[in-house]
Amino acid sequence: MARRAVSPGGAAMRTRAPQPRRFTSRAILLSLVLLVLLLAYAYPVRVYLAQQAEIEAMEASQQRQAEKVAEMQARAKKWDDPEYVISQARQRLHMVLPGEKPVVVVDPANREETDPTEVPGAPKPPRPWYGKLWSSVEAADKQ
Repeated sequence: MARRAVSPGGAAMRTRAPQPRRFTSRAILLSLVLLVLLLAYAYPVRVYLAQQAEIEAMEASQQRQAEKVAEMQARAKKWDDPEYVISQARQRLHMVLPGEKPVVVVDPANREETDPTEVPGAPKPPRPWYGKLWSSVEAADKQ
């Protein structure tokens, strides 16, 4: 039987058994491959999701446009009715059929405030001081 060498202190030194490594080279290589695949697929998935959102937005826009077209077709179809045309001419243009007497009712309580500059023949409001000053400068330039 072979004897072991004794250390100078008289006590035998214990050696530790080698600890297994937590990550083997295979595990590191596998995780690296998975990371590369994840990064490789991230951009196409993002583009795919963006395209799906764009498709949904376009479909919603198309649906709104179809509803608007249907509404406009219904409004245009009303103009085929002669009674509707007559009622619109009376309401919008104040036109009457031959033989009818037009009557316009003016309600003073329902009178809207109008701008005096828009009414023909109405006195104009006084000009501000800087307008008078500028007109005097222009008049002095002409002389």
